[in-house]
Amino acid sequence: MNGIQVGVKAPDFTLSDGFGKEIKLSDYRGKQVLLSWHPLAWTSVCTDQMRALETHFDAFAEKNTVAIGLSVDPAPGKKAWATVLAIENTPLVSDFWPLGKVSQDYGVYMEHHGMSGRANVLVDAEGTVKWVKVYPIGELPDIDEVLSAL
Repeated sequence: MNGIQVGVKAPDFTLSDGFGKEIKLSDYRGKQVLLSWHPLAWTSVCTDQMRALETHFDAFAEKNTVAIGLSVDPAPGKKAWATVLAIENTPLVSDFWPLGKVSQDYGVYMEHHGMSGRANVLVDAEGTVKWVKVYPIGELPDIDEVLSAL
């Protein structure tokens, strides 16, 4: 993976959360946006990663930040997963079709696996990439490190 670089304009996108809501990056101008990629829903580390975002929703809000979880899972699967995990505040969006297009735009798509890697990309209020961290597939991102990057 050749992740997106700090200082570049974040590619805009519109993705579905499975609940009928379209999430468009540029709609969040004026706020920071944490794009938190996970390889596949319904797996243990990905579950913990998304639960950490939801648990720290207020901490993100205090720092004028919206966290969004992304993977290549289809929208109905993301909806079911969010429901089972009781994730109500953090959008979990589908980068399913065209498969991994947004993940590819951000350089976190793993072609040989057909899914994104695990990565966090922080986009500032003007739409510029501020911070990037790519993690090994099996490693849970440290939420305190993420919060300190805000």
